[in-house]
Amino acid sequence: MAAFDILAFGEPLMEFAQLDDSRRHYLPGFGGDTSNVAIAAARLGAKTAVFTAVGDDAFGRDFLKLWDEEGVDRSSVITMAGERTGIYFISYGPDGHEFSYYRAGSAASLVRPSLLPLDLIGSSRVLHISGISQAISVEACDTCFAAVRHAREKGVAVSYDTNLRLRLWPLDRARAVINATAQLADIVLPGLDDARQLTGLDRPEDICDFYLKGGARIVALTLGKDGTMVAVPGERRLIAGRPVKAVDATGAGDTFDGAFLAAWLRSGDPFAAAAYGNAAAALSTLGHGAVAPMPRVADVAAFLAKG
Repeated sequence: MAAFDILAFGEPLMEFAQLDDSRRHYLPGFGGDTSNVAIAAARLGAKTAVFTAVGDDAFGRDFLKLWDEEGVDRSSVITMAGERTGIYFISYGPDGHEFSYYRAGSAASLVRPSLLPLDLIGSSRVLHISGISQAISVEACDTCFAAVRHAREKGVAVSYDTNLRLRLWPLDRARAVINATAQLADIVLPGLDDARQLTGLDRPEDICDFYLKGGARIVALTLGKDGTMVAVPGERRLIAGRPVKAVDATGAGDTFDGAFLAAWLRSGDPFAAAAYGNAAAALSTLGHGAVAPMPRVADVAAFLAKG
């Protein structure tokens, strides 16, 4: 029996979200896409773990405490003496939220293949990584590929969110690395805007076909308020979104990923998992920050029961 449903590998980031127009008051919180996915899935009933490195600093210790509180196993997390944990700020303006990152040289970016917890990867049902996990450094990128290769050797499903961040690397390099990784993944979880840049395609149907032809078993292409297009070999469906009065969509994509994986591992049905993910993602937009508003099982059940 697998030790964990989901093992997420990537960079945690301390979050500071703007509370007023003066930009003098920020609410501290937690971010980092793969950590968010592990927490979202744990809140929704999955047994999850994280692998990363944090600095030997207050923020790193805060993350260790957070994972403990959320029931996410962090036994393989490395605390690097003399290094630091990355941070980012969220500001809000007429065009939505804007991110400012201070992550260069973070402890997570120093992780190399020799530090991978191979036994933990091999004993999990799903390994989840993202394009951001690869973009933060050459070492982290190499480590992601090594983790994916090991997962495949051990029969562990690979889940991959393309999560394109052009502040971290140029598009040509991102496209080469992300598309190569997608070809090694069982489940590909792109967003529409990112996928258009990565594939050069416009129509959601064509984007789904691109990833299926690359070897994915499941593609769940998120379309924002329009829902999610889910494709498997031989079948494709648009799963409607769940309308809400959103406050902050910072963690919506990560919440979708965690909810989708948790539901898929329970049922094996990617279409039902996308409907569950859409509901969880909608609920996550009703509060500020990435982690704090992530829903729990009862919240999603009540929301779905409303029809």
